[in-house]
Amino acid sequence: MSSSSRPTSAIPTVYYAIFACYEPVLCLLGFIGASSDPKATFEGQAPWPADNPPPDELSRAGLVTVIQLAHVCFLVGVINHFVLSAVRTHLRSFPAIQEKVVLSLLTPLLIGDILHLYVTIWALGDEKWNFRTWSPMLWTTIGLGLTLMIPRVCWHLGIGRYVHSRDGHQRDGSSRDDSSKFSAPMH
Repeated sequence: MSSSSRPTSAIPTVYYAIFACYEPVLCLLGFIGASSDPKATFEGQAPWPADNPPPDELSRAGLVTVIQLAHVCFLVGVINHFVLSAVRTHLRSFPAIQEKVVLSLLTPLLIGDILHLYVTIWALGDEKWNFRTWSPMLWTTIGLGLTLMIPRVCWHLGIGRYVHSRDGHQRDGSSRDDSSKFSAPMH
């Protein structure tokens, strides 16, 4: 790859659109949906056995849990938007710093994506591969989760973005480390 075609941002437009726009909108819609009908949200998380249907009313503990989980989901979306917007605005000229900050945001989110998918499938028990019993909400949870996890994996693989170890070398072969511009002066 020639130096003129190397990516110059650790959070180019496609990743920004996914993580700072699409993900916050999904999180907001999830929050609104769960808040407007917590019982349906609770019941739609997994198939209910025919001999053990869901209770007629959602317990107070169930209600608080659903609303709090929806709130945390929304909070993740808001954090993504603000951090990634700040990175693109204030660190535009410093792709190595962008990479470090975005890595600090997207790594725990990727771990969360993997664990979320694993726990969701694991919790289905013997019904995990009985796709006919999956609720529309379960399909949506897994499908939308993959639409975020796959781009996070791609970001970590360095696809279509600045990677300091790959792209941080100037034409003369020396390494450019933008982070030194932010270091405190030594006395």
